[in-house]
Amino acid sequence: MATETTGPTLAEIEAARRGLADIARVTPVYTSDTFSRLAAREVVLKAENLQRTGSFKVRGAVTRIAALTDSQRAAGVVAASAGNHGQAVAWAAREAGIPAAIFVPQDAPMAKVEACRNYSADTELVGLTFEDALAAAFEYAEETGATFVHPYEDEAVIAGQGTIGLELAEQVPHAETVLVPIGGGGLASGIALALRAVKPGVRVIGVEIQRDRYTIADGIAVKRPGELTSAILDDVLDDIVIVSDEEISEAIVLLLERSKLVVEGAGAVGVAALLSGHVGGSGPAVAVLSGGNIDPTMLISVVRHGLTAGGRYLVVRTQLADRPGELIKLLSLVAEERGNVIAVEHHREGMDIPVSATEVELTLVTRDEDHCLQLLAAMAERGYTLQRLG
Repeated sequence: MATETTGPTLAEIEAARRGLADIARVTPVYTSDTFSRLAAREVVLKAENLQRTGSFKVRGAVTRIAALTDSQRAAGVVAASAGNHGQAVAWAAREAGIPAAIFVPQDAPMAKVEACRNYSADTELVGLTFEDALAAAFEYAEETGATFVHPYEDEAVIAGQGTIGLELAEQVPHAETVLVPIGGGGLASGIALALRAVKPGVRVIGVEIQRDRYTIADGIAVKRPGELTSAILDDVLDDIVIVSDEEISEAIVLLLERSKLVVEGAGAVGVAALLSGHVGGSGPAVAVLSGGNIDPTMLISVVRHGLTAGGRYLVVRTQLADRPGELIKLLSLVAEERGNVIAVEHHREGMDIPVSATEVELTLVTRDEDHCLQLLAAMAERGYTLQRLG
């Protein structure tokens, strides 16, 4: 005999959708010719990075806070977050006119921390991991009577996130596969429950990052899904795939360059899975871009890394005779080969640098990997000894 599925019902998810009307945006979907060509299947992007507060989290936060009693509203709310959930709770609490306290790991992106503060929440950096922030939030709730708003272990929160599944069923009725990031599991649980109820033929694939290392996908960098969400995901997910930071980085750069969408690491994992060939099937696939709150310094690093990996940046080191005119000869050669110099560094001291020589490191903008190889070949032909650094 079949067992009843854990988690919110379709009726509860539909009620959450009604409660979010005129509050959360119905985010757009875009069919991407670029990603469809690269993945050899139709690829549709669900742009939750354009949601209020920059991520899907506002759906669950508003739904949970709307269920508070008058006495609970007076005591306020508290949350622990790597960033996006904290922003969402802070924004929802401000809109509801109630106080909020947010506990965030010390290494959380400052863009997300400042957003929490800008939404008038008391925001405190504590510990090194999400689990540290979670413990501090639990302690605060016990001391003050504030209601703890869990980022995923809460049926109201899951119902709010599930409204994305209802939107997808209407926006992309022909979808064969939907890819959803998994951190704590609330987003994947909600979307999968909604789609199982209204579009049972759709494959729902969770996308995770390697959980034993630092990752640029900080929004899903939790040790494991919760007990409630794990029970739901075990029942409703068709598969789980894992992507690397390298794959995520490539997806972020391509989303920015080709689709003009700024997406954080966690939000790019579905696209990364498709581009890396981790997802089976050949029919239309939807990647949920869960958030766009990437720290600017992280974005600069990711873009530079991605361009280097794609042959759009070339960093090369060589040695020149330490006499007038040698550098201009090298730069003239680069110009002849249509390389664009954006940085030149000199090193005259070092164990491996002869006293009569100077070491030069060039950072060049190039067209592609073939252009990089053309430049390197031209330099080598002129007698330069080269070390490629990127």
